[in-house]
Amino acid sequence: MTHLSKSPWILHYDASSCNGCDIEVLACLSPLYDVERFGIINTGNPKHADVLVITGGINEQNRQVVQNLYNQMPDPKVVVAVGICASSGGVFRECYNVVGGIDCIIPVDVYVPGCAARPESIIDGIVRALSILEEKKRMPAHGRATGGGER
Repeated sequence: MTHLSKSPWILHYDASSCNGCDIEVLACLSPLYDVERFGIINTGNPKHADVLVITGGINEQNRQVVQNLYNQMPDPKVVVAVGICASSGGVFRECYNVVGGIDCIIPVDVYVPGCAARPESIIDGIVRALSILEEKKRMPAHGRATGGGER
């Protein structure tokens, strides 16, 4: 992370969840956990984001939204799936409208476990994602792999 030429910007999106993980993501931005100490900035614009932090599972209502957000982000980019719902659909995976975890429609680089995921785990996952982002930036554009699947 020491070689990044700019502060990484993250985009947080709640795909569909109970909001437990979302509350913990917001806690990361509070002075108690202070994710900004790593130079991480939260943005609302996917065109400015380097890291997509996503909570909740994929359903038929949000499938296209998640794909659009991912496609609007400039390369290289990394995706962090926060919580069990983002990883596999969680307790909602048997519901009629739930397709599954985030990796069923976009590549995921880092999985953060938990229900709800703890702020320390989320920050750790984002810092791991920054290392992956740094590796992707060093690779030539034609040699970049999509999604590392680090757990």
